[in-house]
Amino acid sequence: MRNQSEEQIRAGRGGGTALTQQRKVVLEVVQASAGHPTAAEVFEAARKLLPKISYATVYNSLRYLKEAGLVHEITFGNSASRYDRETERHDHAICKECGELVDFNLPETSSLMLSAAEHSRFKPESIHLTLVGLCPRCRTD
Repeated sequence: MRNQSEEQIRAGRGGGTALTQQRKVVLEVVQASAGHPTAAEVFEAARKLLPKISYATVYNSLRYLKEAGLVHEITFGNSASRYDRETERHDHAICKECGELVDFNLPETSSLMLSAAEHSRFKPESIHLTLVGLCPRCRTD
């Protein structure tokens, strides 16, 4: 899994457009996070680095970074979106009790996509497996 350099960013979206200071800070916060922060969590961390940054700027920066392929947005129903520094295909497990979200890579997911496409008659583009259950801390067994 990867993180992109500023040279890759400039070469990508906008053909040479450098990141603004605010976008750099938001990207730094997401990349420094060991987990999958919400926009509110990114905002709180970004304010420590750039005290005058607004929530709207953080939200718009996250949208820009997602569209540029620098962060991945994860959505689960009506819950707040979370942001992932890992942009390559991978899977997630989420705890239904505490909300802990962890990454994992199950190689069989790609072959599952072919089977799902066959059964649904959809043309597959991507597949993301989400395991919902109880994390080790919340299990009582």
